[in-house]
Order: sequence, then C-alpha cells, then structure tokens
Amino acid sequence: MTIADDRLILGARDPRICVYPAAERTAGRMAVDLAFRAGLRLDPWQSLLLERSLGVGEDGRWSAFEVGMILARQNGKSAIAEARMLAGLFLFGEELIIYSAHEFKTAGEIFRRVLGLIEGTGDLRKRVKAVARSKGEEGIELLPTPRSPRGQRLRFLARSTGSGRGFSGDCVFMDECQHLGDAPVDAMMPTMLARPNPQIWYSGSAPDRDLAPCEQITRVRNRALSGEADRLAYHEWSATLCGDQCGPDCTEHDDPGDPLTWAKTNPALGSGRVTVEGIAKLHASMSYRGFARELLSVGNYPVEGGGWSVVPEAAWTATADPASEPLDPVAFAVDVNPDRSAASIAVAGRRSDGLVHLEVVEHRPGTDWTVARVAELVERWRPCAVALDIKGPAGSLEADFDAAGIELAKPTAGDVAAGCGALYDAVVRPPEASAEWVSTMRHIPHPALNAALAGAGKRPLRDAWAWDRRGASVDISPLVAITLARWAHAKFSASRADYDVTLSVY
Repeated sequence: MTIADDRLILGARDPRICVYPAAERTAGRMAVDLAFRAGLRLDPWQSLLLERSLGVGEDGRWSAFEVGMILARQNGKSAIAEARMLAGLFLFGEELIIYSAHEFKTAGEIFRRVLGLIEGTGDLRKRVKAVARSKGEEGIELLPTPRSPRGQRLRFLARSTGSGRGFSGDCVFMDECQHLGDAPVDAMMPTMLARPNPQIWYSGSAPDRDLAPCEQITRVRNRALSGEADRLAYHEWSATLCGDQCGPDCTEHDDPGDPLTWAKTNPALGSGRVTVEGIAKLHASMSYRGFARELLSVGNYPVEGGGWSVVPEAAWTATADPASEPLDPVAFAVDVNPDRSAASIAVAGRRSDGLVHLEVVEHRPGTDWTVARVAELVERWRPCAVALDIKGPAGSLEADFDAAGIELAKPTAGDVAAGCGALYDAVVRPPEASAEWVSTMRHIPHPALNAALAGAGKRPLRDAWAWDRRGASVDISPLVAITLARWAHAKFSASRADYDVTLSVY
C-alpha cells in the first residue's frame, strides 16, 4: 500500500469492544442535533456513541450509569464530551456538570471550546447568567428556568484527591482516564449519591500502569469484558497484537504496521483529522510500545488479584522441564517474603545443552531453617556463589550467614534490576524476534514459583524495574530467589571450573 491510498481507508465506525445496556429510547440524537446547531459537527461514529450511551429506560433514567471510551489520541474524544455537556446544560436540565482532567491545561482548553460554542450560538448565549474565567474557577452558569429554578452550572476542574468533593453532580466527566487512580474517584463518586439520575463518563487513551495509576478505567474495562455490566456503556477502538509466543508468520493478530490495523483503532481516519500519512510518520519514529499504546490503544493494564501481568503464562509454561538438571558449578540464592512467614532457596546452573537451569530447592514456612539448609548445600556442592539481597527482607539473615562462615554475593540495586531484566529476556519472546528465537532457560515446575509468577508485578528501579513485593498478592520469594540465583551464576560461574558433574538431588 502507498500513501496515495489514504482516501480509500476509513476508520472503523464500530469499536472492537462495545457494550451498552438496552434502552426504551435514546436522547443521543437530541445531543447530536444541538451540537450541530452550535457549530459542532460530529462524525457518524461519534453520533452513534452518543446514541448508545444516552439510552433511557422505562423509568426515565439513563440506562448507563457509567460510560467509558478508549481510543487513540486526536480522534475526537473531546468533541463527544463537548456535545454531552451542551446537552446536559440546555436539554437535560442537569443542575451541575463537572468536567475533570488530569492536567489543568486540558480542563482549561475544553472550557474555552465549550464557551466558544455557546457564545457563538445566539439562543444559547442568551441563557448564560455568568461566566467564571479565573484560573482554577472556570465555569458557566445559566439563568434559572421553571425546570431548573436554581439555574444550571458547568464546572471545569483539574483532578486532585479533593477536587469535586462537596459538589453534587448530575454528570461527571473523568477525562484523561489513563491517569486516573482511586483517590480522585473516591472523592468524586459520592457527589452523585443525592442526584436522581446521575451519569459518569471516562474517556482517554490506552493506559500504561508503569507510567501512571489507571485502576479505575481498568475496573470499568474488566466489567465490560466480563459481560456482567448492566448499567455500563463501553467503547474501545483497539488492536490485538501478537503475544510473546507468536511466531513471525502469525496471522491471528493485527499487524501494527498495516494501515488496515490503523483504521480499526482510529475511527477518525479519513476524516481529515487523522491520515494514513500522519500515522505512518509516527510509526517510523515512535517506539514499538509507545506506538501501540498511543495509536493502537493497546494498554498495559493492572491485573486485579494477580494474573501473569509481567511474564505471560504461556511463555513461562513453555520453559518448564521436569527432567532438567544442571552441571557444576551452580549458584544458590536466598530470599524471604516481607512478613517473614516463608523463605525460599533457589539454584541456577548451566545444563549440558547450554541452557540455564533454574529451580526452587526449598520453600518453607518461617526463616529459622534457612541458614542451616544453605550450609548443607554449600558443603555438598561448593557453589560459585550464594546470593542474598541485604537491602531486602532477607537482609536480616546476613549476620547469621556470617556467623556460619558462608560468604554472600550481595547484589546492588543495579544488579537486582539487571537480574530481573535478564530473566525476563530469557523467557519472553521479543515482539520482533526472528523465527530462530528460543528461550535460553528451563525450570523445574514448582507450585510456589508458578504462583509467584502469576501474581508478581513490577516496580520502577532507576531506569529499569524489579519485582514488586508490596504490590504482590502472593509470596514472591521463590521468584526473587531464582532471579538472584541466575544473576549470581552468570556473574561468578566463570571463577569455577566446569567439572561436568550433574546435580540430581538437593
């Protein structure tokens, strides 16, 4: 395909993920018509989203209490919010509408756009009582009417833990929801309790949990995917890219470099706002992960309750080998979980085929057994190293190891990050790996180790990352132990000759 084919490719009207509740009728067309009268011309997909989201039930209330939309940037999310706010003010009789964004500049820009639409439309302008323009106090207030004797207000806020607290909103917008943690929602949601027919909107691009908190939109999305959301309207234009175990010839997933994939994730493609040529330039310039997030709406979502959020289950399972055996020399590592209820010992070594062997030797309750067991292993196998992170929970055992005469390899923060990255690279296929790529390690399956991988998360560590103990819902000491054992073996095994002795029993 050439760039000359730009006009032949149109963005998808319907999103890949689309759920909305049944309704007796919709007020969406009224909102679309009002926006048109104010000079805001919506695309067909924008109009359809409003119609689906503004369904009304038999009781006269919104069918959808929550509305969510995730799509690539510059496609027109803001225009939908503007049309909804105009309708809330001038058609639906909503006494208070609150628009919030992660950054003040976003809230300020939307305020100016909505105000411009109102001031540019004579019959709407006549209903304005006051306009607040002070920074942080932006808002529009309408004159009282028989339907709304106290008048109606539209407030624009930059989000914070307390923003919106004390307001009783009929309609609340949470824009830039890719930067939306729990605290702002906890402050805003109770404002809607006293309202007879409230509605809350979430809009944004795909989130990345490594960049910003995004728990709320993740929960909304999970409810949409579960099929158990009775009062939720959710729309997501996103791609499904190859996973870590897909080969180079995979045809089951979307190609991130294909303009047809761009059309699936950019509904405004072909409208003039978004073009194939423009996306092609970004594809050539951006990182793989950044392009997937910003243009293809492939998010990095938190996993509630643990669920293989770092290393995919399929990738880890593919490296299991119950018959795996290491050669001498080996390295051991020790780790303890934060509440000191359990400890783990792991071993790493090179196999006869050149792959790295990883295994949890011991995982037991408590910590008082650890030093004695390591001493037995050291006496029997003369390892090249015994690793322990003295800045972690296992650091309290350092003095006991010294008393036992066991010299420790003590990784720095950089070593810990390097060990985590090396283990990940050994297991997970890179997105653009060749057909010849294979994992460089094998592990003996262990229930505690599998549980640790399933529930583990990441925490930033300088310019890299390490396993997140505080965010984990399970004991990850087996995972930390094999990570440190692998690091120690890679660093210190060259100091020992390879005796080609198989270790079969620990």
